[in-house]
Amino acid sequence: MMSNRSTDALFQLIQSLHKAEKRHFKLYIKRSSAKEDLKIVELFDTLDKLPDYDERLLLKKLPSIQKPQLNNIKTHLYKQLLASLRDLKSTDTLELQLSEQLDNARILYHKGLKHQALKILERARELAKANGKFNYLAQVISLEKKIETLHITRTIQEKTEKLTQEALEISGHIDRVTRLSNLALRLYGWYVMHGHARNEKDEAGIRKFFKEQLPADAFQLTDFYERLYLYQSFTWYAFIRQDFLMYYRYAQKWKDLFDENEVMKKVEIGHYIKGLHNLLNAHFDLRNFRQFEIVLKEFEDFGATPIAQQHDNFRIHTDIYINSARLNWHLMTGTFKEGLSLVDKIAANLEEYALYVDPHRIVVFNYKFATLYFGSGDYNTCIDYLQKIINDTSADLRIDLQSYARLMHLLAHYELGNDVIIESLIKSVYRFMAKMKNLTVVEEEMFRFLRHSFGLTPRKMKPELEQFLHKIKHLEKSRFETRAFAYLDIISWVESKVYEKPMSKVIHDKYLQRVKQKSRH
Repeated sequence: MMSNRSTDALFQLIQSLHKAEKRHFKLYIKRSSAKEDLKIVELFDTLDKLPDYDERLLLKKLPSIQKPQLNNIKTHLYKQLLASLRDLKSTDTLELQLSEQLDNARILYHKGLKHQALKILERARELAKANGKFNYLAQVISLEKKIETLHITRTIQEKTEKLTQEALEISGHIDRVTRLSNLALRLYGWYVMHGHARNEKDEAGIRKFFKEQLPADAFQLTDFYERLYLYQSFTWYAFIRQDFLMYYRYAQKWKDLFDENEVMKKVEIGHYIKGLHNLLNAHFDLRNFRQFEIVLKEFEDFGATPIAQQHDNFRIHTDIYINSARLNWHLMTGTFKEGLSLVDKIAANLEEYALYVDPHRIVVFNYKFATLYFGSGDYNTCIDYLQKIINDTSADLRIDLQSYARLMHLLAHYELGNDVIIESLIKSVYRFMAKMKNLTVVEEEMFRFLRHSFGLTPRKMKPELEQFLHKIKHLEKSRFETRAFAYLDIISWVESKVYEKPMSKVIHDKYLQRVKQKSRH
């Protein structure tokens, strides 16, 4: 089970600190010796030792703090912790460096030292420009314009012209980036809520939306951020529509953009690792086994670099994406039993990252774990993992995964021969999926087969399975049916029954056959 960690913001912040950060906070706070600060150190030490946030226990351990004072002292401690982290990490990221320079320029300006302020702004402008940080550039230019407008700084006319021209260019750029990043975000939101397009109606809706929102000059854009959000938008658009070839092309463009602009791997590390994650998913969907291995190795190498390790957020996400890819490798090559050796370690990592991992990610991992157990023939453990998804209260997340968890749950009981509950399970799963308007042709055939055959003897079952296989085999190439095979390889499951081979062997043989074919070309 994932731990239900406290949601108290201060407690979470303290729990996320490393030894060096805690040590720096103590030194930072010692610089001031106000009475109130001594109380916040006591509060810090006590919260640091608590396994979970418990206010009653906290007050019991801190007799010097009365209940009415607690909220104010907590707020003060939170602010001081952030100030201490800012002090420690001000050179860690470009954004913090730029913010610091802007703050320094404002302080000097308010002191009346206008020329010194302008000098700092000049440096900040060059740094922001070199790294494509146009939002900061806009703030820098805004302050420069303010100083130039309100005060005679004896700067030449040429500079004033340059400032106004630059301000216009930047506002146009920010507008384009905003529109493209909005489009990418809304498409991603659609996917998180609905999963893949299920039919022509979904497809038409998403196509219309995309066409209306895409800027007319999208393909004339040359700036890094404009191209980044353009490629992201196309990546999500293709993924939702299950156009996996287009998905691959744009995920590759997304990664190539970073390879062309190496410095951005440090500036925009979050976008870079997300690009690698999508490229791996595209190779997984297309069963590009060799390319998958190459990109995974590249990702693992990057994950070990100081850049990837520098910030907790990116270190955790790199770890999660790499682990997801390692599981995918076993799922697509049919090496389910080998994949099981990763489950405990990954589950322990997810437990450790409980504060930072969104529920959607947990659902996906539990589904992958369940699939590995299903493919290994351990149906009871498979059911345990599926129950976690089925009982998940955040049911608005990934309707498709909720549906497939129920379908695999039904198949696991079918495999275990739990005939008593099969009939009611078939009805409830069918109702759930139909209510979600989530039935593809493959799924309709699946239910028809199950309803018709769950009571048959093994001898009579064989022809039914063969007929079922015949009906769905040709759908393997149909785009709206690919979801059925991406989440649960129903064809391989049926083939394992028809040819009386373990499902893992059926999938592994297909993998070996694909590799053989590729090596011939």
